[in-house]
Amino acid sequence: MITSRTFRAALPAAVLVCALAAALPAQASPADPRDAPAPRADTRTASAWLPYWDQENGYQDALRHAGRLHTVSPFWYKAAAADRIEGHPGAGDTRIIDGLHKAGIHVVPTVMDMDTMKPGELAGILTTPARRAAHTAALVRLARSHGYDGIDLDYETITTTATPDYRKVRSAYADFVTGLCAKLHAVRKQCVVTVSPQTPATGRIWDYAAIGRAADRMRIMAYDLHWSGGPPGPLSSTAWYDEILRRATALVPPGKIEMALPGYGWDWPADGSRPARHVTWKQAEALRRKVGAPYALDPESATPHFTYRDGTEPRTVWYQDARGTAAHLAAVRKYGVRDTSLWALGFEDPGLWNVLAQQ
Repeated sequence: MITSRTFRAALPAAVLVCALAAALPAQASPADPRDAPAPRADTRTASAWLPYWDQENGYQDALRHAGRLHTVSPFWYKAAAADRIEGHPGAGDTRIIDGLHKAGIHVVPTVMDMDTMKPGELAGILTTPARRAAHTAALVRLARSHGYDGIDLDYETITTTATPDYRKVRSAYADFVTGLCAKLHAVRKQCVVTVSPQTPATGRIWDYAAIGRAADRMRIMAYDLHWSGGPPGPLSSTAWYDEILRRATALVPPGKIEMALPGYGWDWPADGSRPARHVTWKQAEALRRKVGAPYALDPESATPHFTYRDGTEPRTVWYQDARGTAAHLAAVRKYGVRDTSLWALGFEDPGLWNVLAQQ
């Protein structure tokens, strides 16, 4: 998931923030993407995030699989204050934007909130009308710049269920999304909202029904069932997908949902005594072959895993590949959800794209 926990583990420490101007200029966009011929529903059913720390590799990956992608979301921006959006290195790269557009792919950059504001600051913006209006205006300015087709809102540190103001903040975020999407639609831009899985114990900060009414698409980050800071285990499972989508499709039309899939894994100490190392599918498979571990697909979760020794330390790796994704997609399609997202371009098993084409 593009959570703060995954983001911090996957992000090289040396890659920090490069600030943009506080007021992003509104630039005229090229022809509105909504006026272009609609991509064929049977081929372009995927979107994907483009990591800025591996930008060229991810960009070339997108071009190779343009026939499957309707949208790419470069992971380019962060909310720094009510009236300020800042850019990561490479944000707004016109070569990438133009290249993706030429390939028929919408460019909907992600704005995230991890490690950017003090605890409670985002909640304060959402619950203060003047600050919320300023933040909405800053996001609309961003969406209108660089020929973008909209924005993807990935706010994950709003608050937790333990705070006294939880219900107030939850309602304020729903109102914020509703207002933002309306303003984006008024300037013919897409409004995409990324959320975490909602179960009886998780993801309650997001009002799925309100987000589903307002947004063009709601992306559910269906990974990190087991994460870097917890005990070893699968990143996702068919049973978990069933639980997530049973709840989500009762609140949001399936046509508006994108189920976001993992293209990576975690390499833990076998006893889970320390955080896991992030591995892409390619790294996990190279390691499996190097240590001579047999390929094994866990029958319960439908995810590959193996164990090995690093010196004297036993370790275990759980990750996802095309074979596991095929099993998971069967659970997704059962609920009428056709669209998927990938975290992230350049991480995944290349065979994943054939799996997406067959589903």
